Amino acid sequence: MPSPADEPPCREPVAVVLDLDKPVPDALRGAVLALGNFDGVHRGHAELARVAAAMARNLGTRPAAFTFEPHPRSVFRPEEPVFRLTSPQLKLEGLAQAGFAQVFVLPFDRDIAAIPAERFVDDLLVGRLGAAGLVCGYDFHFGKGRTGSPETLQAHGLAADIPIAVVPPLSWQGEPVSSTLIRAALAEGDVARAAAFLGRPWTVRGLVVHGDKRGRDLGYPTANMHLARDCRLRHGIYAVRMRIDGVWHDGVASFGSRPTFDDGAPRLETFVFDFSGDLYGKRVDVAFVDWLRGEAKFDSLEALVAQMDADSARAREILAKTPPFLP
Repeated sequence: MPSPADEPPCREPVAVVLDLDKPVPDALRGAVLALGNFDGVHRGHAELARVAAAMARNLGTRPAAFTFEPHPRSVFRPEEPVFRLTSPQLKLEGLAQAGFAQVFVLPFDRDIAAIPAERFVDDLLVGRLGAAGLVCGYDFHFGKGRTGSPETLQAHGLAADIPIAVVPPLSWQGEPVSSTLIRAALAEGDVARAAAFLGRPWTVRGLVVHGDKRGRDLGYPTANMHLARDCRLRHGIYAVRMRIDGVWHDGVASFGSRPTFDDGAPRLETFVFDFSGDLYGKRVDVAFVDWLRGEAKFDSLEALVAQMDADSARAREILAKTPPFLP
């Protein structure tokens, strides 16, 4: 998968939200469907996209992704939300960059979860969507009680006379790529390792909101963002880039509870180097490039500012060696 340094500008696929009470237009039927949750749209998902594209070329059709929203765990265990690597919007953009011009989104709820696996394949994928072929990962499970498996797809694909491809685990740096592995890396603050498995820096999107203005008083005005409550990124200081109005800018960011001041709710605060302008109310992207240090409490504002100076200098050094990102 390309990195932000060499990928084309973000584009969105045609997203089709499925309504099982309505027929699917003929123009949308007949694709090779790659199946999965696709959280993170990582290198393993890019391999699914590659296999689906190859199958589609052989069949003279197009590849499309088939995914679920929200994440099934949020339906069954809302008190323990999964750490989502990508918001629905960023997931769509990632799927587009992986090569999918079309994405089917099935709204997930308990009624969908209760559909038997066999009916899911025969009635929905083959019947309603007219799948020309199906592609899934080796660990894909679906249907009531998660009883559907790649073997289920293969058996029903054979009966429907359509090709099925099961993609084995993709190894990168000696480890099988997975969303779980990437979440664990981010929980440790190892954003560089997460980026290696994603194929690009981990990125969040959010609205810049008003903060307490302390950074401005200290000479470090920050753009403040609230991340999703399920975010498990390690609290600390990071070298980052922020995309503002389509342009990437270098910066340094703190994610955490501000122990020197209030130990408040976690917040992302980004100081954008060499930038002046009003960011309040803007929707921006922040890409995490490298870890600098853990969150710390300082005995004085002078000590805090001295550390911020050092953090900024170190972030500038790291980012100077990092290839630029395209818009």
